[in-house]
Amino acid sequence: MAEPAPRRIVGPAQHRERVVPEWIDYNGHLSEPYYVLIFGNATTALMDRVGMGPRYRETTGCSLYTVEAHVRYLHEVPPDVSLDVTTVILERDAKRARIWHEMTLDGRTVATEELMTLHVGESGTTAFPRDVGLNLDALAGPWPDAAGRAIRSVAPPPPS
Repeated sequence: MAEPAPRRIVGPAQHRERVVPEWIDYNGHLSEPYYVLIFGNATTALMDRVGMGPRYRETTGCSLYTVEAHVRYLHEVPPDVSLDVTTVILERDAKRARIWHEMTLDGRTVATEELMTLHVGESGTTAFPRDVGLNLDALAGPWPDAAGRAIRSVAPPPPS
């Protein structure tokens, strides 16, 4: 019997989330951990979109594990707004996916998160199934200028 054709998806993944009052800090803005919570929810939405939703996770025992993350907090987020997160796949191999999330408020980028993730099952890392891999490939997007950046040193460079 022939393998079923994978479902085709197009364009970046999108996630929208409303900022709730409990997420506001003493400065009147979105508190630091909630940016990461929203990005985490966007990763879950990505997984659902590419075929790694709850049923997949339950039947295969596989999921994405984040092994490295870099968050940039660019602008303050006020209370009671809706944030949009656009997600693209920067690159991937058989077992890893490098993910880029961009959070916007009214079209203005307020934060970004770059992730290195592993496809992990009960016995460790494992290759993405063919259809999931093709769906991840369909979400490949342009490489943002800020991708791959590290935290800069505050010290001046040593003399040459």
